[in-house]
Amino acid sequence: MATPITVALNILDKEYRVSCSQGERAGLEASARFLDDKMQDIKQSGRIVGLDRIAVMAGLNITHDLLSEGQKKTGMSLDINDKINALQNKLDFAIDAFGK
Repeated sequence: MATPITVALNILDKEYRVSCSQGERAGLEASARFLDDKMQDIKQSGRIVGLDRIAVMAGLNITHDLLSEGQKKTGMSLDINDKINALQNKLDFAIDAFGK
């Protein structure tokens, strides 16, 4: 089992120390940069004040984006399934017509 390491992450000018495996480090650092960017954008807008409110708004925005992408992918897979079904129907029709 891998020994955990401690990684220092800076989010909205505050340092957080988080334990993770060496293999997770790059992903954790990328996630922290992404979150920091979102929180900086919200802070700079000036409409939301307070670290906790900025963090909640960033979390909501990121979650909304994630769920929207998931819905798009679900919609795409439904479109693909419809196309596959249509092709199967055409094949069945062609096989039936050829077999007669």
